[in-house]
Amino acid sequence: MKQVVLKVHPKDNVLVALQSLAKGDTVVYQGEEFTLADAVPAKHKLFTRNMSPGDEVIMYGVLVGKAQTIIPKGGRMTTDNVKHAAQPFAYRHVKYEWHAPDVSKFRNRTFNGYHRKDGRVGTANYWLFIPTVFCENRNLDVIREALHNELGYAVTDKYKQYTKKLLEAYNKGEDVSLVNLAPPSPLERAWVRPFKNVDGIKFLNHQGGCGGIRQDAAILSKLLAAYADHPNVGGVTVMSLGCQNLQVQDFLTDLKKHNPGFDKPLYIFEQQQSQSEEQLITEAIRKTFEGLIEINKLKRQPASLDKLCIGVKCGGSDGFSGISANPSVGYCSDLLVALGGKVLLAEFPELCGVEQEMIDRSVDEPTAQKFIRLMRSYEEIVTRAGSSFSMNPSPGNIKDGLITDAIKSAGAAKKGGTSPVVDVLDYTEAATKPGLSLVCTPGNDVEATTGKAASGATLILFTTGLGTPTGNPVCPTIKVSTNSLLTKRMSDIIDIDTGPVIEGEKTIEQMGEAILEYCIKAASGEVIPKAVLLNQDDFIPWKRGVSL
Repeated sequence: MKQVVLKVHPKDNVLVALQSLAKGDTVVYQGEEFTLADAVPAKHKLFTRNMSPGDEVIMYGVLVGKAQTIIPKGGRMTTDNVKHAAQPFAYRHVKYEWHAPDVSKFRNRTFNGYHRKDGRVGTANYWLFIPTVFCENRNLDVIREALHNELGYAVTDKYKQYTKKLLEAYNKGEDVSLVNLAPPSPLERAWVRPFKNVDGIKFLNHQGGCGGIRQDAAILSKLLAAYADHPNVGGVTVMSLGCQNLQVQDFLTDLKKHNPGFDKPLYIFEQQQSQSEEQLITEAIRKTFEGLIEINKLKRQPASLDKLCIGVKCGGSDGFSGISANPSVGYCSDLLVALGGKVLLAEFPELCGVEQEMIDRSVDEPTAQKFIRLMRSYEEIVTRAGSSFSMNPSPGNIKDGLITDAIKSAGAAKKGGTSPVVDVLDYTEAATKPGLSLVCTPGNDVEATTGKAASGATLILFTTGLGTPTGNPVCPTIKVSTNSLLTKRMSDIIDIDTGPVIEGEKTIEQMGEAILEYCIKAASGEVIPKAVLLNQDDFIPWKRGVSL
């Protein structure tokens, strides 16, 4: 008989509905019957006992909220009867013991990547355009259209052709509603690319560099330097206006600090020193073309899996995220750590409620104390602005069963697996230690993925239960669905389906191994994630302030 409810942790006093249940239904879990006092949609929770105001709500084995009203056994958890609560945290000298998974089947595996001279290995080979200020965004747009269309990297031709067909139908007096989209495949376009070893030309349009506080420009400079030095970047064109807060020299200083041995092709153009816009853009295109010829000489070569650095992220999360996709990604994370690779877990607002676990898993006190300091200082900024981490869940999260931030966080943390925390990185700091590192970023999808790439992620595993089109300019982003219904409905953006875990067809371990297999293929260029095919190149620098 198919299981219809699930208790995630033995200590929990709630069950998760794996399918929608009607009021009055009786379900059985481990021999105990529960008659539903309310209708409980799939992904939502019902209580295993009577609750009184102030009673602690436990899920994933931790405090995730407190009851606000009397709730009967079998009653549904809602935002009206439960409010966010989380346990206090502190360093307590815990000696953490990790039981690494069996990695024998992956021990001698390799991926085909781009080897950089400093020993790092990229999963892609991109040319990157960086504006030091938003004033250059328009020039980047002009250059993007020219280079993407002529060099085979554009994915918008299908929409141009569709618009052309609509216009033709209109001019003929035909019904435009009958015009169908017949898109050329992005994979087909890849065959006409003259630079076979250049995976793309990417553009970091942003709204910073001037007009804000100088601290914002300083952080942006470090972020852009980290992207220029990214293992997936083969060369860089910098576009500057000239008078902005973020001066080119500031960027170059940060780039040298980030990597004193930086040796990639780097071309810098300053508009206020040019003769005309035409001269600026044609010269930037020409020099970039020369750079593309150069980086196209680099070919993929085998590399051991310890050269991978995977960022793990969730967005558009639902009530299944912490049960299927996130634990599966977490097992993949543990496999990679056991193989000597790096894993980056970020989104500090979505570690609210599991801080003690992260502290207890830290390899030493300085690592734990840095996490505590960054977590508390971040929360203080949010509180001073009149908000709180408890306001992190979005309406979509809540609608699909994530009632409190602590519930969302406890499920989100599963992406990081169970390995020790070897390092804690502030925003833009580079990951240098093998193992699991925590990266201070907001939970905001694009700000978080932007930060992960800055810390060196060469692939991102992005779990979603509701569907989100987020990607990253320099880090291939792999979408992992929590449920099969979403995979079928949004097949154009989903790469991996962990719905079989919910259906009882696969274990977390089996799914985690399958995810690592996909990562090896993606890192080798054998499969192209949907976000890459669609040029979903989202980039939002974090202005250090209130962002959840």
